[in-house]
Amino acid sequence: MTAIPQPLPELVSFLETLPEPHILCDRSYRILAANAAYRANCGPGADLIGRKCFEVSHRYPVPCDQAGESCPLARSLVSGQRERVVHLHHTSTGESYENIELSPIRGSDGEIAWFIEKLEPLPGARGLAGTQGLLGRAPAFRHMLELVARVAPSDATVLLQGETGTGKELVAQAIHEASRRSARPFVAVDCSGLTETLFESELFGHERGAFTGASARKIGLVEAASGGTLFLDELGDIPLPMQVKLLRLLETGTYRRVGSTELIRADIRLISATHQPLKALVAQGRFRQDLFYRVNAFPICLPALRERPDDIPLLAEALLGRVAPERKLKLAADALACLQAYDYPGNVRELRNILERASLMCDGDTVQRRHLPEELCEPGRAPAVAPPPRLAAPETPRELSDAELASLVRGYRGSRKALAAELGLSERTLYRRIKALS
Repeated sequence: MTAIPQPLPELVSFLETLPEPHILCDRSYRILAANAAYRANCGPGADLIGRKCFEVSHRYPVPCDQAGESCPLARSLVSGQRERVVHLHHTSTGESYENIELSPIRGSDGEIAWFIEKLEPLPGARGLAGTQGLLGRAPAFRHMLELVARVAPSDATVLLQGETGTGKELVAQAIHEASRRSARPFVAVDCSGLTETLFESELFGHERGAFTGASARKIGLVEAASGGTLFLDELGDIPLPMQVKLLRLLETGTYRRVGSTELIRADIRLISATHQPLKALVAQGRFRQDLFYRVNAFPICLPALRERPDDIPLLAEALLGRVAPERKLKLAADALACLQAYDYPGNVRELRNILERASLMCDGDTVQRRHLPEELCEPGRAPAVAPPPRLAAPETPRELSDAELASLVRGYRGSRKALAAELGLSERTLYRRIKALS
């Protein structure tokens, strides 16, 4: 049996001073030393020394690059430099995505002899059901998380692009939680729910007497997010006149409350999101080109659910636990097959709605195929939907009271998308209002 080379005592002592989980390994993937934080991360009593790093972190029998993943050690041997990746690791609390930074250490002969590997959990992202945050294992999902891990520690402006229901706000929150601003506010603004007259006041605030009804000074959302992150959802819906004021905020870092001449300095990190193709809006003259370049500093595309069908069993298990937490529902094989064969134009949000309905249709502890909507299991068949009842439509979406909305939702037989269109709301705004009612 080949003897395991002993690590330098200075390196081992150095690792023990570090608060984050660290290991020292050799070129053959063998762990030579692990600090207290790493041992705690693996669980009490874990026997680590002499084992292969991929065996401990992934429970693989072979290195990561031979199991379909990107191996930072193999990459570092080629590049000779520090390498960073995001991997799904086994930890004492379950599987968790971790940001891995691996640094090569050269021996006296100038060749790479060891590697120091540092682990940092990626907030809000896990690989198993039961979490309220980001959830998935698919390659497209992992690639998105790698971009999140890259940009989060900086203050770079981020643009999240993806279809409705892909979880753009969850990704924005994950970026915030992994940033140096995590202890400060995360403020979300639904731009599609604001009229042009309200937008400036909501964003920048106003002084008393600035306009009719302004009976007191109001703090704007930019000021409320001071030191933290401002998330502008549905950026493409911002009226053109307001785009100029947002551009000025980004270019100068200052703004004025409505009705004031005082310049206020903003201290925010901006994350924007849209389901619309902003380049096309620029070409149509509906979105300013200079603002597009400002917000598009670091674009991240969120994969649609149809691009990650292997994640559907994982997501379905987690979502069933959220829509019916007291019932411990399971999915029958034929029901799961239907779910995996569907395209999900509404993405994860639509999957949640489907499972919420199925949980109400199911009297037992297993959701069967018959509990799912007919159109889901019979592709090409149009859903048999009765003409939806209509309220006396209010003049504007904001005139609809919570009681009226609750009554309408209970009696409505169409889709949430159709209901949102009828009320003149964005689907996200309707979803948030319904969630607030529960």
